[in-house]
Amino acid sequence: MELIERKSYTDRILHSLGKGLIIALTGQRRVGKSSILKLLRNTLTQNNNNVIYINKDKDEFHSINDNKSFSKYVAQHLSNDKNNYLLVDEIQNIESFELTLRSLQADNECDIVITGSNSKILSSELSTYLAGRFVEIHIQSLSYNEFLSFQNIEDSQESIISYLDLGGLPQLRTIGLNDIDFIDDYLQDVCNTVVLKDIIERYKIRNITLLNNLIEFISDNIGKPISATNIARYLKSQRIDTTAYGVLNYINYLCSSFIINRVKRYDIHGKRLFESNEKYYFEDLGIRNSIMKSHHHVGDIEKLIENAIYLHLRNMGYVVYVGQLRNTEIDFIAQKRNRTIYIQATYLLASQETIEREFGNLKLIKDNHPKYVVSLDNLFEQTNDNGIIHINLRKFLQLSDL
Repeated sequence: MELIERKSYTDRILHSLGKGLIIALTGQRRVGKSSILKLLRNTLTQNNNNVIYINKDKDEFHSINDNKSFSKYVAQHLSNDKNNYLLVDEIQNIESFELTLRSLQADNECDIVITGSNSKILSSELSTYLAGRFVEIHIQSLSYNEFLSFQNIEDSQESIISYLDLGGLPQLRTIGLNDIDFIDDYLQDVCNTVVLKDIIERYKIRNITLLNNLIEFISDNIGKPISATNIARYLKSQRIDTTAYGVLNYINYLCSSFIINRVKRYDIHGKRLFESNEKYYFEDLGIRNSIMKSHHHVGDIEKLIENAIYLHLRNMGYVVYVGQLRNTEIDFIAQKRNRTIYIQATYLLASQETIEREFGNLKLIKDNHPKYVVSLDNLFEQTNDNGIIHINLRKFLQLSDL
């Protein structure tokens, strides 16, 4: 498949090199971690560096199967007169790989970038293998801008609907946007692989019915506070025996596989985090729709808009919370360094009641941080008398920062 530059990631990786830390690329299956590693290899090679590239999915690297053969291979390919970079894809297939990496890092022989399969190694385990020695860079599915670039299409109302519907897995470029049945099969296959390999087999799940019903429940309740106790009660009403503790464990498995993201609630008045009733958003919109087997049912569009806003805030580098101000909810509080922004998401500002609700919630926040209402209305941007900015979703998703 043709490699298309994902500059935000390659730039971030390049910025992280030379700091004495191993760089680990993590993310949901099929979001393009391996392609980003290849793009990095090309960039480093063009700049006359010595790049040692190992892809454990390829037969030519089959003999590198433990730390001894790994160390030997790297030693044979190090250069004395160039900067050395070691890039390893699917590193979990090398037994005791951490021993080699620690040695290379201790001797400062090369910069190291790795990826690993979620079914065999996660960032939590890297923290054990490489405690204090690595930095994690999380790879997301395509942003809206990347989606337009990959599909070679212009920004339009049709394009944003396709993005909300089909999501941002890079493979959609070769499939094309018109073959909906094939896309459905592909997304379902990716989802099934994540569930089977990264969850069922990895955690030895026995109650598969519970897991599948839980995934569907979360899919249908994007943007709603979720309590493990309430989910357990609901599942029991569906004749699925479980406990709140069991539900919470399964949710943790879904989060660790990167299929969903947990977002905590933040008390704006009390300046503290709540420890319950978090919200959940999917890592890829197409995967979520595949689980629901829906293509823009009327009730889904607002959920997808909210999910897309969350993903873009993460893509811009913000830490994201759900805001709570006494009995009022703010969809998102996004923070980065010393900057804070508030965001309300809605489908359309079609009635005075909706306008008063979305803008009114933001008016209750008595600070000077920027406040936005994001919707699919054709009006692209305007600021009201209270300084609250109304912005169209298409424009919002193309911003590089706020």
